[in-house]
Amino acid sequence: MDKDIEERIENFAKLMFKSRYPVFFTGAGISTESGLPDYRGPDGVWTRKDKGLPPRQTDKPWHLFDPNKGHYALVELQNMGKLKFLISQNVDNLHLKSGIKPELIAELHGNITKLRCTHCGMVYDTDWGFTSCKCGGELVSSTVGFGQPLPERDLTLAFEHSQKSDLFVVVGSSLVVTPAADMPAEALRHGAKLIILNEGDTPFDQYVHIRFYEKVGDVLPAAVERLKILCGQ
Repeated sequence: MDKDIEERIENFAKLMFKSRYPVFFTGAGISTESGLPDYRGPDGVWTRKDKGLPPRQTDKPWHLFDPNKGHYALVELQNMGKLKFLISQNVDNLHLKSGIKPELIAELHGNITKLRCTHCGMVYDTDWGFTSCKCGGELVSSTVGFGQPLPERDLTLAFEHSQKSDLFVVVGSSLVVTPAADMPAEALRHGAKLIILNEGDTPFDQYVHIRFYEKVGDVLPAAVERLKILCGQ
């Protein structure tokens, strides 16, 4: 590992150590090392579409993919009390599968393993076998398509925790899809420091305190290990 990235990882760990309210925000880039495609990377879904190419096919259904070391690094931060809240644009269920507590995550674009009631908004796991909600409402896929409103509870929580954060860390998102991408702006507006870990450029790069273009798996686990040393673990 070269000296430059080591220094940035060290500074990342120090900011996490000092932070009282770190909030993380993830996009598809955190799941590419599990084998899932991202959206705006070199071989991403929208990149391929712009080139007139079909989406890259995966070798198994999305719900059968496993979390990677980036996901597990976030779980370690959660267990250390250094992840106050996680905001995710992902629908792949890998955060919950890795061990993130349901009460600590807002899944802004839904989850492929869950259904949502169109009447009361209650969420059900698909394998529970429910065909309608207890309130009598219709159950539909919880995933959010273009033009559809985001789940109100998750969106409200995302804004609340972004405003509370003193350190806002973006992992694997190009930050171009709103309103999800409004969260870093909320955090900055309320005085948070911003760290971005994403291989491609983002509209917020000029506002960052630390910027990583490296792979998530090369940075986040190393920063967590360094944080453990700072915490005396």
